Amino acid sequence: MSRSETIPTVLTDPTVREPGGLSFRVAEVFQSRQGEGLLTGTRSIFVRFSGCNLRCGFCDTPYASWRPEGERLTVRDVISRLARYTARHVVITGGEPMLFPQLPPLCEALSRQGYHITIETAGTGYLSLPCHLMSISPKLSNSTPDATKHPRWAAVHDRRRFQPEIVRRLIAEYDYQLKFVVDRPEDCDEVADYLRHMPTVRIDRVLLMPQGTDPAELEQKRQWLEPYCESRGLLFCPRKQIEWFGCRRGT
Repeated sequence: MSRSETIPTVLTDPTVREPGGLSFRVAEVFQSRQGEGLLTGTRSIFVRFSGCNLRCGFCDTPYASWRPEGERLTVRDVISRLARYTARHVVITGGEPMLFPQLPPLCEALSRQGYHITIETAGTGYLSLPCHLMSISPKLSNSTPDATKHPRWAAVHDRRRFQPEIVRRLIAEYDYQLKFVVDRPEDCDEVADYLRHMPTVRIDRVLLMPQGTDPAELEQKRQWLEPYCESRGLLFCPRKQIEWFGCRRGT
């Protein structure tokens, strides 16, 4: 079994005591424009936690999941980094930020300073925290990694990815968007099945996003996915950051 496929009971030491408080690994902090969802185009600061309990086969940020990297920062450190930028919207993403007990105090500090807070999560864990938009991206079966190459991670990923009771709690307690990554037309049937577990979900908060990191591939999928969304009253979610910047870090 490869090193990247080692499956710990808990992520490797996500809470390390350092001067100034508990530290956590951060892959990157940068200012850009939100490229996905209801706030597309909004100038935002992105804070990417490094560490994830899933292993999506199509993950486009392996440096925060398959091969976590980054420096250890405290809440105080992150707040200091944000002072370098001018945006007032903060997007906390990963990896999976809801794994980390440092997330609530970070959000509380951001809230006190008047930032708008978006949390990007797969909806597999719950924390109580101040948040203006809970951006939930439940993983469909298309996310499972190749079972031949990663047999143990494939099994763990499939066991963890479907947590409808957690998603129901998140949509009940927060303003939200529910964002699904769609790779092929049959994935739309799986989305419809998933939504049957969410009787209170607002259809105008359900977004379907084409899977891919190449503009030509995304356009090809848009041609059949956007009409499907229109026919069902769902929102089509382009990946504008790919169009604007390409698939690269810090964007």
